Amino acid sequence: MPFPIKQSLRKYFIMGSQNCKRNPVEILAEATEAGITAFQFREKGDGCLAGEARLELGKQLRAICKRSDIPFIVNDDVELANILDADGIHVGQDDLPVETLRKIFPDKWIGLSVSNACELANSPIDLVDYIGAGPIFNTTTKLDAKTTVGLEWITTLRKQFPELPIVGIGGISIENATSVIKAGADGVSVISAITAASDIKEAIKLL
Repeated sequence: MPFPIKQSLRKYFIMGSQNCKRNPVEILAEATEAGITAFQFREKGDGCLAGEARLELGKQLRAICKRSDIPFIVNDDVELANILDADGIHVGQDDLPVETLRKIFPDKWIGLSVSNACELANSPIDLVDYIGAGPIFNTTTKLDAKTTVGLEWITTLRKQFPELPIVGIGGISIENATSVIKAGADGVSVISAITAASDIKEAIKLL
């Protein structure tokens, strides 16, 4: 993996077409030019694309990341990650087990969402490349989001794992992003802070 993990997590943009009111290809192109450090293709939820349309969009987004030299991560889809030659895959607690993913992808990044102490205790942290900690704040982007855990969850994880790459997830905006970094995260992951921004360049600058 040619990318430094912690630095790549700093401004981690997550998006699928269902998050966009205009062309997602144009949005990602603007976001890469404005300085995002990683991208996750998350085509999931109401109104998302399927089949060939999903694959075609993925190819276009993957090409933008390759040109911009930033990591391209696929959310929870082994086949798609393979077809698009993704740099990594991100999964939640209810997705394919990390142990299985690591056997399939010995050299790709594996990111795992961890929301509480119970999930942490049952997660093979030594097999993942980074943790998505959250949801830190309330979010309307993900309808099945878990209970918010607040900045304290970042602080707790950082104390327990001083060297583990951690990115804050859930409800992060340009107004509260700095607090997530100060709490100990290496970066912030956002959806609507970019997709809904009237000025993408300015929004990413402030994250």
